[in-house]
Amino acid sequence: MPSKTLRTDTETTPLANGSLGDMSPSEFRKHAAEFTEWIIRYLEHPERYKVLADVAPGDIKAKLPGSAPEQPESMESIFSDLDSIIAPALTHWNHPGFMAYFSNTASKPGILGEFVSAAINPNAMLWRTGPAVVELEEVVLDWLRQLLGLSADFYGLIHEGASLASLVALAAARESLNLRIREEGMIGRTDLPKLRVYASEHSHSSIDKAAIILGVGQSGITKIESDAEFRMIPDALERKIEIDLKQGVKPMAVVATVGTTSSTAVDPVKEIAAICRRYNIWLHIDAAYAGSAAVLSEKRWIFEGSETADSIVVNPHKWLFVPVDCSVLYCRKPDILRRAFSLIPEYLKTNEEVRNPMDYGVTLGRRFRALKLWFVIRTFGAEGIRERLRYHIQIAQDFKSWIEESPDFELIAPAPFSVVCFRYNPSGKKLHPAEIDKLNETLMERVNSTGEVFLSHTKLRNCFVLRIAIGNLGTTERHVKRAWELLQEHSGTPRSA
Repeated sequence: MPSKTLRTDTETTPLANGSLGDMSPSEFRKHAAEFTEWIIRYLEHPERYKVLADVAPGDIKAKLPGSAPEQPESMESIFSDLDSIIAPALTHWNHPGFMAYFSNTASKPGILGEFVSAAINPNAMLWRTGPAVVELEEVVLDWLRQLLGLSADFYGLIHEGASLASLVALAAARESLNLRIREEGMIGRTDLPKLRVYASEHSHSSIDKAAIILGVGQSGITKIESDAEFRMIPDALERKIEIDLKQGVKPMAVVATVGTTSSTAVDPVKEIAAICRRYNIWLHIDAAYAGSAAVLSEKRWIFEGSETADSIVVNPHKWLFVPVDCSVLYCRKPDILRRAFSLIPEYLKTNEEVRNPMDYGVTLGRRFRALKLWFVIRTFGAEGIRERLRYHIQIAQDFKSWIEESPDFELIAPAPFSVVCFRYNPSGKKLHPAEIDKLNETLMERVNSTGEVFLSHTKLRNCFVLRIAIGNLGTTERHVKRAWELLQEHSGTPRSA
């Protein structure tokens, strides 16, 4: 059989003239400068766009080809489409008028961190595949742990979001029960008790999803009723645990929320932690939004009792000015995390005595997310971060005072952070609750249609409630005042404040 020979005719090798290669350094330098200038202009004047784009479903797809181009296209053409088709059709989360959901910021230091991370492009699955990535993550998460006032026995790891972080935490909680579910699964087993997860009726939907994925199911979640301020009632939790134990149900985890999604209520962690210790139940704290506030000495109370929690999630991409995505899971029992997730094929075995990130979670591929968090903390400094959080809280409290002073608006929940829940309820009119709900839904739509601000809603005690969430670095008192003016204008209420 004749031996194969390698082709050496460069005339027929496209790589020889660069057509199969990447951009040349000079091309990249040119386009990088152009895009950098575009980003600078975008960040300087985000208000040139509406917060909510004036588009209908399908509008963007209709402007784009239905199949990929066969031939290379110029970066100028791509840039033009970005500018004319994509950017105007975005919901602009970096707009100072974005006050919906939990507002966030792609800060400039964070953007630079993303830029460098994309260029380096590591996969930090092992220490060996990214020594600096792994060790910087350990260092910067220890910085953050100290800033939050958490105890030194918490081990941190960055995930893409709190949904995944909570899933990982609850998987560890399941593993801690020593039911051999990792080895034998759950299907068809008659020796397994029914597992239970307890969470506030105001807990995030990601807890339900985690229970579904882990085989606990929605029927395995017990929602604990809340008090007048939307906080979990510890006595109600303990009663439900006692009932389950008598019926042979096995408690798997309790989820306490620090800053619920609807109202930012803070569950009484200290009392819940005491119950978990008494019954030896894994305590997970979902502090995705409000956990960042613990960098302030006056808000440190939110983590009182957390020293005995088993896991805590905090999202720097919500209120610490780090671009999406960056969610931190702290766990006091990393050995159980490892027991739940470590699976090492031969090709990933190494000799270093280190913690390899792939052993402590679901994903094998891991981006260099720690770099942007490192950039942000170093650029702002701890005091700079505190100053910005205090400002957000202050202007939220100003808005709260305007609601309280108005005869036509009412405060629906306490506002301990930078989110205010309120609704329009015109004085002198005896309206049916459904009518008030419709008034508020219409008001929200009218305000959002201006493109100046974006507010969201929730339901509390079955009432349609408006939310204003302040968290973007660009949001100032001026923007909050404008939101208040728009609410008054579109409700027909005389202006105040």
